[in-house]
Amino acid sequence: MKHINILTFLLLCCALAACRRDEKLDDVNDIPGLGGDTWAPGPIDIWIKDSLTTPLNVAVKYKWDQGELDYTHTLVPPKEEKIIPVLSTIRRAWLKPYEAEAGELFVKRYVPKFFVLVGSASYNTDGTITLGTAEGGRKIVLYVLNDFRTKSMAGYVPTDSFGVKQMFHTIEHEFGHILHQNAMYPDEYKRISVGMYTSNWNNVSDADARADGFVTAYAMSAPDEDFVEMIAMMLVEGKQGFDNLVNSITQPGPGGTTPGQAKARLRQKEAIVVKYFAEAWKINFYSLQTRTRTAIDALTR
Repeated sequence: MKHINILTFLLLCCALAACRRDEKLDDVNDIPGLGGDTWAPGPIDIWIKDSLTTPLNVAVKYKWDQGELDYTHTLVPPKEEKIIPVLSTIRRAWLKPYEAEAGELFVKRYVPKFFVLVGSASYNTDGTITLGTAEGGRKIVLYVLNDFRTKSMAGYVPTDSFGVKQMFHTIEHEFGHILHQNAMYPDEYKRISVGMYTSNWNNVSDADARADGFVTAYAMSAPDEDFVEMIAMMLVEGKQGFDNLVNSITQPGPGGTTPGQAKARLRQKEAIVVKYFAEAWKINFYSLQTRTRTAIDALTR
């Protein structure tokens, strides 16, 4: 009986505290994260609209939204003063070269339509760092924006060119995945380094990887990663830079590969990449490479 009386009392309290039909509720749109966190477009939003959204139908999210990211990682938002410099260099050194070689329609069709920007790197439990991801050809997440500098930005020193090249390497890598997901590269590529791919790539240095015929250590993780790492390194380093990388191999690799074999494998991979771009996309890869490297040089030298 006591339990019934207590329940009745609680229900009565709830009824007395309940809202009346004519009582005005607080505007739910004021609750952040539930669709109400809107803002008046500022210079950054106007620049994005005029430079990316209107001409290319590309949207960019730079204001913080954890729902777009992995909840298991600790990340920080990008600094607003980095947004326009980063996006303008992306347009200049990635989109413009592809547009010049493949046409505006190619860019509109295959470039991801949604970019999410993050200020910090994404650190993984195995000691590796994620610098970018591509999801289904629609969305690219770019990390480490707060470290980005070009020669036109305050505090830039020549050694910071590594950060610029690192960002474009990430973009070219992820876009390479989008391309081969739409038109697969030849199976013969997978046979060049068959039996040498490993999940322990993060314990291998880039120099040792190259001595075994891989352009980077991460290229050793799987054939698809090998293919897009070749694309990224060839574009970002340019023809001379890639040639220097190949010619720098003078020691046998940990896997027993001789310098001659390692160089031959990298040249085989290079030839397939060039042929793939010509046949699958009607793109002159060496011309694209020159345009890309020239644009990156202008940002860093």
